[in-house]
Amino acid sequence: MPTYDYQVKDSNGNNVNGQKEAPDTNTLVQELKSQGYLILKVNEVKAGRGRRKKETGKQGKIKLDDLLVFSRQMATMVDAGIPLVQSLEILTEQTEKILFRRIIQLIKADVEGGKNFSEGLEQHKKVFSPLFISMVRAGESSGTLDEILDRLATYLEKISNLQKKIKSAMIYPIVVFGIALTITTLMLVFIIPKFAEIFQSLNATLPAPTQMLIDLSHTLKSNFIVFVAGFAVIFFVFRGIIRTPAGVLWWDHFKLRMPIFGTLFLKSSISKFSRTLATLVKSGVPILTALEIVGTTAGNRVIELALIDVKNSIREGEGIAAPLEKKKVFPVMVVRMVAVGEETGELEQMLSKIADFYDAQVDAAVEGLSSLLEPLIIAFLGIVIGGIVICMFLPILNLSQAIKM
Repeated sequence: MPTYDYQVKDSNGNNVNGQKEAPDTNTLVQELKSQGYLILKVNEVKAGRGRRKKETGKQGKIKLDDLLVFSRQMATMVDAGIPLVQSLEILTEQTEKILFRRIIQLIKADVEGGKNFSEGLEQHKKVFSPLFISMVRAGESSGTLDEILDRLATYLEKISNLQKKIKSAMIYPIVVFGIALTITTLMLVFIIPKFAEIFQSLNATLPAPTQMLIDLSHTLKSNFIVFVAGFAVIFFVFRGIIRTPAGVLWWDHFKLRMPIFGTLFLKSSISKFSRTLATLVKSGVPILTALEIVGTTAGNRVIELALIDVKNSIREGEGIAAPLEKKKVFPVMVVRMVAVGEETGELEQMLSKIADFYDAQVDAAVEGLSSLLEPLIIAFLGIVIGGIVICMFLPILNLSQAIKM
């Protein structure tokens, strides 16, 4: 019969270590649970030690999808009765990214040392958001960690899908505009000067549009490095400005009022706000803490400031709907549904319905933008590239007419 080392917590929260024989791991886990212990770790005692494996895996930043997979797998294993430390050990072996694997190993070591799971997560705030940590803490307090982790995974999945929709809506016009700008620049720098040499050798009087285009080409080619350096300086200065507190507020306000894309940003922000608050409220996080977390994860400074004011109003005894209405950021429908949710005691359900509605609105907005931007981009390319071609062929047409005459 195999022998197992185990580590558990008793009813007073003290760590208890021991060793015991059992037919298998599940039998020992059930026996320890029947004695009132919280299982932290169960390992079979082996006769010898294996060689240490060379660390292999992917490099790269930890993304939202990585946290989604982590949450879903942890929820499945905790629900199956696998001890927390053993679950983290399994995830350490399965995680592909080296950085994330090391962080899970550190969390596992903290839990083995007697800390709660949420306390281990709190040591890595750059990876795990306040929302993530608060929900895990609420799950530990209520004894529903598996349910909370599953709910967290569902939330992260919906937020990830929302972000991908926004990126897809933005990438298409940016890529097409970049290609158009590159083609135009190459024509101005390399192709038009060749035509200019031909026209100069003919000693012909050039039409005004052609002469203007040749002058622009000559200026750009002669000062190409200056133009590139100027654009680079403008880019870095702009990026520095929008990273300041005042710049962030101005930029986020501009994004909500931006032509064409402003509606998309606003709808996605409302969807994220509603789903985040609904998830936190359902998980038992206090409303003031929930609003603070929602503000920090909103992704928009205008909405974050509005939620800070809402939180202060609630602290003074008001509800949620009235302060939201005063800020003039949230649509009337959102305010009315929140008010109904407060009155009926179904705030979480109303917030979930708002989030689902605005997710559908984002889908419709993305489709609408795609259908609107495509003809606009084609028209832009036609005007720019077609204009350049026409300007270059005008002198040739004039010469052909002169020869015929």
